Formats: sequence, C-alpha cells, structure tokens
Amino acid sequence: MANYENRYLYQRGKAWNYKRRVPSKYKHVDARSKVRASLETKSLDIARIRRDAMERADEAYWAALANDASANQGVTEATQRVQSLHYQAAKAKALTYGFIYKTAQEIYDDRNIDDAKGRVMALAEQFDIPKEKPPTLETKALLGGIEKPKREDRTVSQCFTFYVNEIEFDAQLKKSPAQRKSWENSKRTSVDYFIKVIGDIGMTEITRDHAITFRNWWADRIKNGDENGKRPTPYTANRRIGNMRTLYSQYFAFIGEEDRANPFRKLSFKDNDKNKRKRPPFSINWMRNKILRPGALEGLNTEARSIFLAIIETGARPSEICNLLPENIHLNHDIPYVEIRERSNREVKASASNRDIPLLGVSLEAMKSHPEGFPRYFDKDTHLSNTLMKFFQDNSLLESEKHTIYSVRHSFEDRMLEAGIDHDLRCTLMGHKLKRPLYGSGGSLFYKRDELSKIVHPYEDKLFS
Repeated sequence: MANYENRYLYQRGKAWNYKRRVPSKYKHVDARSKVRASLETKSLDIARIRRDAMERADEAYWAALANDASANQGVTEATQRVQSLHYQAAKAKALTYGFIYKTAQEIYDDRNIDDAKGRVMALAEQFDIPKEKPPTLETKALLGGIEKPKREDRTVSQCFTFYVNEIEFDAQLKKSPAQRKSWENSKRTSVDYFIKVIGDIGMTEITRDHAITFRNWWADRIKNGDENGKRPTPYTANRRIGNMRTLYSQYFAFIGEEDRANPFRKLSFKDNDKNKRKRPPFSINWMRNKILRPGALEGLNTEARSIFLAIIETGARPSEICNLLPENIHLNHDIPYVEIRERSNREVKASASNRDIPLLGVSLEAMKSHPEGFPRYFDKDTHLSNTLMKFFQDNSLLESEKHTIYSVRHSFEDRMLEAGIDHDLRCTLMGHKLKRPLYGSGGSLFYKRDELSKIVHPYEDKLFS
C-alpha cells in the first residue's frame, strides 16, 4: 500500500520528483522511455497531490496521442519529429566513424560480414570494452539501433496530401478556390499516373529503377499512343515526371533529407516542339471581317461575348477580365479603364500583371454593358475558356486549328508592335516583366489611351444592337 501511495515519486536531495516509464501500449506514440519532472516541493503530502495531477495529465495526453495516431498511420506528428531527430543524429554519428547508417535489420539483410565486423571494431577501438561501456548513441548509430522514422514510410498518395496541406500550404494562400483546385489537380494528375504505373509505394521505397520505369512508360505513350490512340507530347511527359521530381525533393528536404539523391533527376525528354506550341495571332483581316462582323457572335451568352470583346482592345487575359470586381471597372473616369490587381483571395500571374488598361473601341462598349463585372464566370476561368472555344469551333471562327481564344491577346501585341508603340509600354500593357529596373509608373492613362488609339479596330454599331 505504501509503495502504491508513493508511486512514481522519488527524492532528489530533499525535493520530490515525478518519474514513470511510458506504458508499453503507448510506446508507438511517445518516443520517450521515461517521463521526469520536478514537483517543486519537500512535502510528501503535496508531492502526492501534484503526482496525481501529473499522472492524470499523462494518461490523458497518451490517450489523445493514441487517438491522433489511429488517424495518421499509427504515429503522431509530434512523435514523428522526435523519431526523425533521433534518426538524423544516428546518421550523422555513423558518418563520423566512416559508415553509412543502416538499421540492424539492414545490416543483417546485407550479409556483409566485413561491414558488420568493421562496425563492431570501430566501437572496440574507441572504447575499452567491456570495462568501458560505449555511449548509447554510438552503439545505436553503428549497430543500427534506431529504426527509420515512420514518417518516411508515407506512401506516395499520403506524401502528396502532406505536400499540399503542410509543405506548400503558403503557395496557396492568395489563390482563389478555383486557382487552388487547378494548382492541386495539375500535380495530383502526375501522382495518379505514377501510382497507376508503379503503385502507391512508400516514398523511401522509390528507386532509380522505378523512376526509369515511369519514364519508359511515358516514352512508349509518346511513340505508340495511349489506350485511346492519343500520343502525349514530350512537354506533357516532362511535366508529369517533373512534378514527381519536385514532390520527392521538397518532401525529403522538408524532413531534413535534402541531400538524398532524387531518382527522377535528369529523366526529361528533348522537347523540339516549343515553337509549334506557340499560339498564332488572329490576323487583322480575320478579326475585322469574321469575328467583328455583326451577327458573328450571336448565340454566345452576353457575359461570355462581352468578356471576349473586352479582351480585344485591352490584350488582357480572359481570366483577368472575368474576375474583375465592380471597383476595378472605372467607366466614369476621364479615361475609362480597368485595373487588374492581385487580391487577398486571388493571385495574378506575376507582379507585372498588376496594371491599368484604358478602354477603347469594342472593349469600352463591352464593359459598358457589364459595369458590375461578370458574376456568371467569376472564378470560373476554365468554364469560360470551354464556352468560348466550343462556340468558336462550332461557328468556324478560329483562323486555323492552332488558333485559340488566347490568339486575340497575341494579335493585340502584334498590332502594338506594327504601330510602333514603345517596347516598354507594350510590356506594361501586356503585363509582362521588363528586363530592366522599373522606374516611374509606366505612363499615364492619357498616354496609354493615345498610343492604343493607333490600333483600335473599327466596328459597326450593329455589333451591339
């Protein structure tokens, strides 16, 4: 009874302390072997009261860890960090003796007698065994006494979830919901392809052979086509392999393994089709006689039609126009204009994309019909793109198979070039980064308006009737 009353108590000098072993059923969630704490009292009665509180707190803590672990592959994030630190210390210590760290199981599996003997002899030469007991860290580092952290056993799919939610969370802070979804989906597709080819294996299990197998799978599709007969381009394959390369490097860098060789390194395909992928501009003749012909855009809903017309004389990206807020549209200004700005809940493509663009011609008339913006396509860039492309294809409004809606933006840049508009102003209006230090504001709205007036397309009033 007396022993039970004084459980977990011991004196150090005259002060009472609390010490207990981590129960075996909680070893998987707490890397410590023992828990120690000073109770800050010389009174046994007070020590027992404080011991009881510590005991209850520990039990609650371990139970919470166990519950957390059940939803996290059997181990908590806190314990993972402790395990990782122990593992990193063992690896570093082994290197000081000239050995690559291996777990005891790996040493056994290697069946390398010389390696195993060398590890034991390194301890024997450093310490006078058996008179002197080697420090625990040295013994564990050379003889593999520390298991690899369970965090390193995350599967590819689990690692990707961790990458999105923990490692790259800050890359998504200013993205809109649609932007976040697009950002994640482009990377998730690459992971899904890898799992399809190799399987949802642990990240530490991925070898160079796996990476080469993944590359060869893409090579076969490039040469022979996929199950639907479509042949992906080297550019597409490089994106998929590159996303896996990035996932691997950023994950292991995050957990302190930045020196780990990346199995996906230098596996890209030569891409000789860069110029073929460049979108051609619409010719002036095509714009004026086909697209701006009265009735050509009939059948296209009013918001999509106005967004498209707003692009023509602004050169803005479709996503920039469809996501304008009412406060970004200035129709009552001396020079009507739109301002494109990054917001706390929406990114722009680059800092240079923040700009003011005067409204002229068909773009001014289009914005007058939607002074509050375009709620139908707000944060629905892909939906807008699909709507416009389908209409233009169905109505033979694309100048060639290579033309897209974005060809309007390329046409805008060509028209500015041919009109002799200053290079820096062209970059400013397009939202492109200048290849020199930026001074000043980039020109007043009056200056921009006067320069853009040189390239405005004529149009018939019937276009807006």
